[in-house]
Amino acid sequence: MAQPADAPARLSRSHRTGLLGAMFLMATSAIGPGFITQTTNFTVQLGAAFAFAILASVVVDICVQLNVWRVIGITGLRANELGNRVLPGVGVVLAVLVFAGGLVFNIGNTAGGGLGINAMTGLNTTAGGVITAAIAIAVFLSRRAGIAMDRIVVVLGALMILLTLYVAIESGPPVGQALKNMVAPDQVNFFVITTLIGGTVGGYITYAGAHRMIDTGVHGPDSVRYISRGSIAGVIVTGVMRFLLFLAIFGVVAGGAKLVGENLAAQAFGVAAGELGMRLFGVILWAASITSVIGAAYTSITFVTKPTASHRTRSLLTCLFIAVSAIVFVLVGQAPSALLIFAGAFNGLILPIGFAVILWVAWRRRDLLHGYRYPRWLLVLGVLAWLLTLYFGYNSFAGISALWT
Repeated sequence: MAQPADAPARLSRSHRTGLLGAMFLMATSAIGPGFITQTTNFTVQLGAAFAFAILASVVVDICVQLNVWRVIGITGLRANELGNRVLPGVGVVLAVLVFAGGLVFNIGNTAGGGLGINAMTGLNTTAGGVITAAIAIAVFLSRRAGIAMDRIVVVLGALMILLTLYVAIESGPPVGQALKNMVAPDQVNFFVITTLIGGTVGGYITYAGAHRMIDTGVHGPDSVRYISRGSIAGVIVTGVMRFLLFLAIFGVVAGGAKLVGENLAAQAFGVAAGELGMRLFGVILWAASITSVIGAAYTSITFVTKPTASHRTRSLLTCLFIAVSAIVFVLVGQAPSALLIFAGAFNGLILPIGFAVILWVAWRRRDLLHGYRYPRWLLVLGVLAWLLTLYFGYNSFAGISALWT
């Protein structure tokens, strides 16, 4: 039977695989070493009330990514290309911000990989960081780099969720208390909510999945249904991982354990599951780090290369990006704190500038949308989320002021 003319196009198997990879690339780019530290610290600070912050951040993240994926997906243009179409030069500024921030944070991702391998095997953290970078480079040097990248982020993303679920069960958290606080929290901390949002849709993370999606050939008005599903699913994967990690830590804290010092997550995993828990923490930290290395490198290079560039050229540039991050990590041991503060400020700018471009295209540039009539309700949600991103940008420069003083 013939398909109706207005029915959405069916995705081929390769396109479905690519969309799944894009979804997990977005999710695993958000789930980095900082994600683990951030979630642990906020759980210790807020207890059960942190559940509400997670839910609120997921709702806002969905509003952002629904708009980002839909506009980029329908136009088939990368965020920097859209910026230059809206106002010449804006795309260049966006590319510089994403590339610079991605490079600095990738040093931290490499360091996280070293810490993960150290927790798993006891190997020196510097050697672990080099191994992490070498594996990431091997992914992009493979003959089918795109497919290899899609598969590794899906497998490692699923592995992180399953291992964290195991530790959450072992820690025995009071789930009822957590669920109650998800809708009726004992306290609401707006700063924590905005920090979570910035960490999951800030910087290069905003565009990681959407850029990968159009690179795999999924774009155009006929694919809107699949584009929307992919964007929501990616945010939900990130939210599930954060909630499971919250439950794992919350179970330990609610049980009366006192977590002190720097590596609170490792301590919590050790309390919950003993020596095995410490090893599992190492696996999760390493998986979070290497997928973030891959996501940061891939997305940053998409901002500084043309879509017409050969796969070989882009792969080599991506490998060079990872290698530079690893070399700086070996030389200094970690991302210098001053650079991290500046990179944080870059990330604070990327979302309001880039998202403003997305919303402008949705509102005024129907020519770029190939005649697609953009839903007004989605645009309104996007504008409300954008106003919140201005708050992120304002806060990010507090770090710059602190650095100079």
